[in-house]
Amino acid sequence: MSTLLVVGGSGFIGRGVCRFAVRDGHEVRSVSRGGRPDLAADWVDGVSWTSADLFRPNAWRDRLDGVDAVVHAVGTLTEAPTDGVTFERVNGDAALLAALEAERAGVDAFVFLSAAGKPPGVRNAFLTAKRRAETGIADLDLDAVTLRPGPVYGEGQPHVPGVVDRLLRFVASARPIASRLGESRPLSVDTVARATYRAALDPDERLLDVGDIRELAG
Repeated sequence: MSTLLVVGGSGFIGRGVCRFAVRDGHEVRSVSRGGRPDLAADWVDGVSWTSADLFRPNAWRDRLDGVDAVVHAVGTLTEAPTDGVTFERVNGDAALLAALEAERAGVDAFVFLSAAGKPPGVRNAFLTAKRRAETGIADLDLDAVTLRPGPVYGEGQPHVPGVVDRLLRFVASARPIASRLGESRPLSVDTVARATYRAALDPDERLLDVGDIRELAG
């Protein structure tokens, strides 16, 4: 069995990664600002939760001890600059910091959840920060896997209104429409989380697009 650290494990996709890993008997740790999520689910008790500011690695660096793979599932679609929430900081700097800490701790694999493109109406900095993180992570001494999903829908999606989530779900179920969207094809949170989890167990320095994610998720 492997030991996984999910950075952002209490978040939308991170929860799914933790759930799949616990189900299969792995040791699972999570570091996130929110800590343990308020969920009535058996798998939650199988995760070692740590609430910490990611930009203060002294508070969570010890969670990397003995870890085989780090999954970075932190990101934002909205900004609140007065609270330090910007695309450059959350989508870029946080991932680079986590990867540097993983390299320093001798972790073998690092899985980064990036994005296929920029959502409509969102600043270009959303994607620029993701791509900057991808480039920086690739230069480190890690088996790095980057996933670039399109829009992700599912229960608990915090970043889009419910009506948008339902529309994405409909588009994904309408195969003639979904197949024409290419990298903009919506994916379910379970599909992305399962592929992310499997990439952590079997890293192969690669870039996974929407088609690869669907294939890996099975």
